[in-house]
Amino acid sequence: MVFIDAIVVKVRDGQVVNRPIYVAIGVTCSGERDILGLWAGDGGEGAKFWLAVLTEIKNRGVEDVCITVCDGLRGLPEAITTTWPAAIVQACIIHLIRNTFRYASRRDWDALSKDLRPVYTAPTEASAASRFEEFTERWGGQYPAIITLWRNAWSEFIPFLDYDVEIRRIICSTDETPSSRSTPATGEPRELLATSPPSRPR
Repeated sequence: MVFIDAIVVKVRDGQVVNRPIYVAIGVTCSGERDILGLWAGDGGEGAKFWLAVLTEIKNRGVEDVCITVCDGLRGLPEAITTTWPAAIVQACIIHLIRNTFRYASRRDWDALSKDLRPVYTAPTEASAASRFEEFTERWGGQYPAIITLWRNAWSEFIPFLDYDVEIRRIICSTDETPSSRSTPATGEPRELLATSPPSRPR
């Protein structure tokens, strides 16, 4: 399993600017973790960049990946399946939920969070689709961008629904990377699915 996320750091390049540093963490079937690499970017990375990164990882010995968890970075899902055709691409659910609030008025965050929870805690893909239709009926007119966000991410959102809750807690988020100070893959599971709105959008 591979987790890919970005850490934003301040870099002095004539002036101090924010730059993303992309981190790839590998987790073996026995739960051992290893940092596969760090790559500096400028925020405009696309498919060509990610294909080069993933090809480098593969050439260094990562021959097969079961699941890759990432945050919908442009061109990344396509590069993953090109590099490892059998890999499952899983969107980071935590990032998807946080991004939802960026399109909504703060006063609606609590209600949105409550109505989204049945979608990402659904027992099956069919149940999640049904709950999402209910969510769309309530919020689609007011926040069409949120509906578009979830529909565009749907194919990468649903893979974790095939697994039991214990596995979902591990593969639902890129919070395995150092950028979020998460619990280890072999430690106590996070309470994933009790996500509440952030204090401010990220």
